[in-house]
Amino acid sequence: MNLKGRNFLTLKDFTPEEITYLIDLSAEVKEKKKNGVPVDNYKGKNVALIFEKDSTRTRCAFEVAAHDMGMGTTYLGPTGSQMGKKESIEDTARVLGRMFDGIEYRGFGQEIVEELAKYAGVPVWNGLTNEYHPTQMLADMLTIRENFGTLKGLKLVYMGDARYNMGNSLMVACSKLGLDFVACTTEEYFPNADLVAQCQEYAKESGATITLTSDVKEGTKDADVIYTDVWVSMGEPDEVWEKRIKELSPYKVTKEVMANAKDSAIFLHCLPAFHDLKTKIGKEMGERFNIEDMEVTDEVFESEQSKVFDEAENRMHTIKAVMMATLGVQE
Repeated sequence: MNLKGRNFLTLKDFTPEEITYLIDLSAEVKEKKKNGVPVDNYKGKNVALIFEKDSTRTRCAFEVAAHDMGMGTTYLGPTGSQMGKKESIEDTARVLGRMFDGIEYRGFGQEIVEELAKYAGVPVWNGLTNEYHPTQMLADMLTIRENFGTLKGLKLVYMGDARYNMGNSLMVACSKLGLDFVACTTEEYFPNADLVAQCQEYAKESGATITLTSDVKEGTKDADVIYTDVWVSMGEPDEVWEKRIKELSPYKVTKEVMANAKDSAIFLHCLPAFHDLKTKIGKEMGERFNIEDMEVTDEVFESEQSKVFDEAENRMHTIKAVMMATLGVQE
């Protein structure tokens, strides 16, 4: 499988076989990391990490992965470059493409990372946009496969706001890889109809199904994976908190939800999570709305079924695989 020179912007651009190859490569480099076998054949290569949105997992995963591989990294934070301010995205891409072997972008619209990729001349990797989060998908699928030994035929239920990057990306990943995908939320928070139609075409090829439902009991029945994310994303105004908490509270992941799934079901969350009041925002929202948690209860988050920290670790291994594959696997 040769993915050298390819961009990694959305899983829509990859075949099921290519996605599976990246998951397999992730598992291989994870095993090597655990056994102390170095994968450091990329000395002399350098990557630029553009973060218009702050990050813990994505930044650390890219930096540790690159350092493990022998590469240098340059971090450009929210105020670290002139892109889009004094310099166009096109010009920034052409400058960075002359200096770096690959470019990661985490920020806002998908059109930004697409434009970077168009002009950079080197592989561009999507670390998160409003619409897609493909590196997270590889980590999620690796985590699921580690727990079940397979992907095809499993039922994954996404609860909460399914209109943006996580709902979109999980629907794409599941429909390509043969998992039954359920968006369990109110109709207002269903994924975009055009993307649903596109994923239904993928599902015909893989044997997957796509279900949109507002019925928690029916939606989560016999699920293998229950997945959720925060209800308010970075950059959204404070006034949306009240609306989301009111409308999405019925879709909180509770012990009752997990009990309705299979006994072997696992809980996933891309993090950070509001499962308690130990954060500044969590404490503030707890006081404002008299709540102790939001999208998931602490009981579920800390349970044996929760695999969120395995999932977080897998970000590093899967990102390493993406960089290796697109820069060219070197023995």
